[in-house]
Amino acid sequence: MTEIFQSLPTWLWFIVALTALFLARRPVHQGIYALARFFHQSLRLGANAVAATEARLQLRNREVLMAAGREATERHIEREFDRIESAMKKELAQYPALHRRLCEQLTAIDEDYVRSAEVPPEPTNWAKAIKAVAEIPAKQDPVVGDVLETIHGSMRKAEAKALEAYRESARERHQLLKRMMPAWRAILHSLGKVNKTVTTVHQRAKVVDGHMDRYEEILQSSDRAQRMLSSSSLSQFFISAFVLAIAVGGALINFHLIARPMTEMVGGTSYIGSFRIADISALVIILVEITMGLFMMECLRITRLFPVISALHDKLRTRMMWAAFALLFFLASVEAGLAFMREILMQEDLAVSAQLRGDEVAATTTSVYWITTAAQMGMGFILPFALTFVAIPLENFIASTRTVIGIFAAFFLRVLAVVLRLTGTGIWRTGTMLARVYDIVIFFPLWLESRFQRWREQVTLKSDKTKSPAELEEAL
Repeated sequence: MTEIFQSLPTWLWFIVALTALFLARRPVHQGIYALARFFHQSLRLGANAVAATEARLQLRNREVLMAAGREATERHIEREFDRIESAMKKELAQYPALHRRLCEQLTAIDEDYVRSAEVPPEPTNWAKAIKAVAEIPAKQDPVVGDVLETIHGSMRKAEAKALEAYRESARERHQLLKRMMPAWRAILHSLGKVNKTVTTVHQRAKVVDGHMDRYEEILQSSDRAQRMLSSSSLSQFFISAFVLAIAVGGALINFHLIARPMTEMVGGTSYIGSFRIADISALVIILVEITMGLFMMECLRITRLFPVISALHDKLRTRMMWAAFALLFFLASVEAGLAFMREILMQEDLAVSAQLRGDEVAATTTSVYWITTAAQMGMGFILPFALTFVAIPLENFIASTRTVIGIFAAFFLRVLAVVLRLTGTGIWRTGTMLARVYDIVIFFPLWLESRFQRWREQVTLKSDKTKSPAELEEAL
C-alpha cells in the first residue's frame, strides 16, 4: 500500500489535496469562524467586565476623593474658626476695658477742650488811658504833676498785671491743648489695635468663605471639585514623596553616625540572619525616634494618623506628649554621646593603622579635633528632632497615595479594556483573513465551481424560455 502511494506522481497528490481542501472548505470555514467568534466574544466579555470594574473603581475613587477632600476642608475650616476665636478672645475680650479707657480719655479730652475754649480776659485799653493822662498839661502845677505821675505809674502797673493775667490764661490754654496730645495718641493707638484685629478677622472670614465655597462644591460632588481634588492629591503626592526622600537621607546619615559606636557596644560579630545586631540596634533607635516624633505630632493634633490619640483627654494627651518628648530628648542625647564616641574610635583606628604601617602618628591639632567632634555631636542631637517633622509629609503621602493608586489603577483598567477590545477585533479579522487565504489556496476549484454554477443558471434560463406558461405554472 505504501509503495502504491509512493509511486503516485506529485501532481496527482496535489490534485488530491486540492480536492480534499475544496470538499472540506465549508467545515474549515465554520471552524475558523467559530474559533474567531469564540475568542472575540470572550475578549469582548472580558473587556466589558474590565470596563465595569473600571467604572466601579472610578466611582469608588470619586467617593474616596470627596471624603478626603471633605475631611481636609473641614479641618481647614475648623482651624480657621479656632484662629478667629483666638483672635476674638485675645483682642476683643479686652474690649470692655478698652471701651472704658476710651471713654475716660474722651471725657478728659472733652473737659480740657471746654476749659481751653474759655476766652481769656481781653487786655483793657490801658494804652489810651495812659496816653491821655500823660498828655494832660501839668507842668505849671507840681502837685498836679505828682498826682498825674502817680496815676500814670499805677496805670502802668495795672496794665502790666492785666497783660500778665492774659499771658497766664493763654499759657494755661496751651498747656491744656498740649495735655490732650498723649490722650489723642493713646486713642489712636487703641483704635489702631482694634482696626488691626478687625482686619485680621475680616481676612480670616474671607479665607473661611473660600473654604466654605470649596466645601459646598465637594458636598455637591461636582466635576470641578473632583478635578481640583485630583490635581491637589497629585501635587501633594510628589511634594510629600520629595520631602520623605530628604528625610530618608537624613535617617541614613543618622544611621552612619551611630552604627560604628553601636558595634563597640553590642559587638560586631553577632548576626541575626545576614544582618549585624549593631546595625539592627542603630536602626531600631532611629525608628523609635521617628515613632516618638509621630506621637508628639499626633498629641499636638498637627497630624491625624492615630485617631485613638486624638480622642484622648487633653490632660492625658499632654502627658503623653511630654513623655514622648522626654524619650526623644534622651535618645538624642544618647546619639550625641555615640557621635562623640565615634570620633574617638576613628582617631584610635587611624593611630593603630599608622602604627601598623610603621608611620609616625600624625598629631592632630586640638582645634580641628574639637570642631569635628562638636559637629558630629550636634548632628547626632539635632537629627532626631528634625526627623520628628517627618510625620507631616508622611500623613500627606499616605492620604494622597490612596488617591494616586486609584487613579493609576483606573487608568490601567481602561487601557486593559481597550487592549482586550482591540485584541478581540483583531482575532475576528484574523479569522476572516484566514478564511480568505484558504479560498486563495483552492481558488482553481472555486473558479470551476463558479463556472459550473453559471452554466447551470444559463441552462435553467434557456429551459424556462422554451416551456409554455402552463408548464411554468405547473413547475412553480
